[in-house]
Amino acid sequence: MDKHYGEIIERTIRRNGYSISELARLMKVNRRSIYNWFNQPKFKPDIIFKIGCALKHDFSNEFPELFSSEEFQNAFSNHKLLNSELLFEERQKINYWKDKYINLLEEYNQILAVNSSQMKSMTFSAL
Repeated sequence: MDKHYGEIIERTIRRNGYSISELARLMKVNRRSIYNWFNQPKFKPDIIFKIGCALKHDFSNEFPELFSSEEFQNAFSNHKLLNSELLFEERQKINYWKDKYINLLEEYNQILAVNSSQMKSMTFSAL
């Protein structure tokens, strides 16, 4: 009996508790594509490899005819290096926007304080 690639991948994803949404985000595809893959009896090994790398799962156990464990281990090692660089860049972007947001809030609070004191002085002068 032939292996149904989509079913094997779906079973692995669900058994290990991976999120379909997170996988779609990591793979840069929509969720519908992931579900379509589950229905395909065969597809390109490079897609399986990319899924494995995204989930950090070694599919050489499920597909020994397609991959060796070393292929995944090498990819995971390279992925860690790439990930640390990406994480640094992402942190820089997050910090940039966080700092902008904090500055905006501080300016807004200053404007509120000025307007509040002006309103109080107008109220007292009217009395």
